[in-house]
Amino acid sequence: MLSISGKKKADVLILGENTDATFCGLASLEQMLDRGTTNLPCVTIADYADIQYRGVIEGYYGVPYSAEVTKDIFRFMARYKMNAYMYGAKSDPYHSQKWAEAYADSITPKEKAIGCLSSDMMRDIVSVSHDNKVNFIWAIHPGSAFTNPDDKTVIDRIMKKFEIMHDLGVRQFGCFVDDIGVPTDDASLRINAERLGELQTAVENRWNKTYNTPADTVKPINFVPQLYAYSWVDAETRANFYGALGKTHPQVIVYITGKNIWSVPNSEDLDVVSSELGRGLAWWWNYPCNDNDMSKLFVRDTYANFADEKWIDPKATLPTALRGASALIANPMQQGEASKIALFGVGNYSWNNATFDNESDYHAAVKAVVGTDKAADFEYLSQYLRYYDNEPIASLVEAYKRDGKSAPVKAEMLKLLAALQSIQAMAGSGRESDALFVADIQPWLNRLGDMATLTLQLLDHIDAKAAGRQTDADRLLATQLKKSVRDFDHYGNHQFSVLNGLGDEIELSTIISEPSGKVLRPFLDYLAEKL
Repeated sequence: MLSISGKKKADVLILGENTDATFCGLASLEQMLDRGTTNLPCVTIADYADIQYRGVIEGYYGVPYSAEVTKDIFRFMARYKMNAYMYGAKSDPYHSQKWAEAYADSITPKEKAIGCLSSDMMRDIVSVSHDNKVNFIWAIHPGSAFTNPDDKTVIDRIMKKFEIMHDLGVRQFGCFVDDIGVPTDDASLRINAERLGELQTAVENRWNKTYNTPADTVKPINFVPQLYAYSWVDAETRANFYGALGKTHPQVIVYITGKNIWSVPNSEDLDVVSSELGRGLAWWWNYPCNDNDMSKLFVRDTYANFADEKWIDPKATLPTALRGASALIANPMQQGEASKIALFGVGNYSWNNATFDNESDYHAAVKAVVGTDKAADFEYLSQYLRYYDNEPIASLVEAYKRDGKSAPVKAEMLKLLAALQSIQAMAGSGRESDALFVADIQPWLNRLGDMATLTLQLLDHIDAKAAGRQTDADRLLATQLKKSVRDFDHYGNHQFSVLNGLGDEIELSTIISEPSGKVLRPFLDYLAEKL
């Protein structure tokens, strides 16, 4: 509860059942103070979240976030009342391939470039998460060793790693056994549940029986099972799997992605699994994840992102009440700063399911990420940052092809360049989050700027040719412009880094960003041919 009263001087009271809850009240106050302290409204806000744990799972296949980006996301989460960050970076060898080993004391520049963290970097990240009241859940991926009956020491080795991470400040752990095949025989199902129970019991005995301060205790294990998308198996196999898993320690938090890997959260899928598991669940939401579509950005409103992301049902909507989910954590894009727009919506929806409004959420999200003064420019620009650019450019291109009048298209390209310049200027604002945001989307900004400039140049030459005003120099430049279009998909400043392989086999490579791939990019080819 947050209460503000008084006349000339404000009396502020914030109450919460624990310090986590009180922190949310402080977040409400901080947002109110954005408008200044004069004429501050006298209010009483009594509030609570519909979903207990709300936040992020860094679990995509690709370059893990830098320490700077991760810490900036923590600060963003704190401001908008998201409280859980699960770290399960698929490409971090100390999460998976080297899961039993301690993080290295130092890393090379090459290792840093592919997202590796040293032990000191991890300690720093965890410390910042605590400062922002974000539960940093470090997850281990022991793979098939978890259910190998011949491996008698797997729980001991996991606990030794947990000890190392506890010394770095971690106070909650995850255990992932996803993407290694779904066990179906009774023996494997039994050992899967038994070992999960042993692990939770070991955590309780080690840290929660005796402790120096409450801050040293460890919250329940977050478990991502082999069967997280239940449509992979038939109903009988599904019931056997979750029925066996349901016999494990009741404190363990079990995650699913729903019926499918890319399902949008819904109560029906939760009901199916919870009825067989015998308790509630948590939802791992692959949104706005782009590891299966790396060249694209999803920076529009929630439902436009659903339409753009080919793996998601474009007709899906968020239910007004999500029954049976104790956690909703989103697996974002490899561009963590750009993901904050969608993550704002995840936090907004998780706090209050019933009042989520797609359009107003998006307007608020953009202001939260780029600032009120840049919001209009970014909302306009976001139509072009997406691959499936539609209006207004689609109608303008169609009209040009019909009547050959270039002025409307030229005006639109000049408007696009002005918006690009406005967003690029954020890099020099002096705020770290602004600079990180621009760096995240720089290849898309570069490509859009080059598309707009090249479109203007092509149109100018086509108009000059039609008016009979072409000189020999113009004809030479036209030839160069056509070559620019042919080479356009190989421009170095349009490229960004991606990872190939896992573990010791990780290598960086580059791919081309793809903003405005549906309309504006093909229009360049059309204009080059026309020229």
